[in-house]
Amino acid sequence: MKKGKPRPTSEATAERDTMRPEYDFSGAVRGVTAARYAKGTNIVVVDPEVLDVFPNSGAVNEALRALAPVLRRRLAARRRRKAA
Repeated sequence: MKKGKPRPTSEATAERDTMRPEYDFSGAVRGVTAARYAKGTNIVVVDPEVLDVFPNSGAVNEALRALAPVLRRRLAARRRRKAA
């Protein structure tokens, strides 16, 4: 059995602090914009096996825009059949 690397101590972590001094988060409030951000954002996780076809959000949106009219017609046809 392999032994894992020892975890760094808090002293070692402090030495690796790469935060720039001009970034001051002392007055920040955690999560203050989370609700507003979530309102305007839809997050979809793409399965790894289709990442070669959809490498970025633009490719996913393009495919969905092409498919949307077909799906809308199918949904409208179903609604007409249920109403009749």
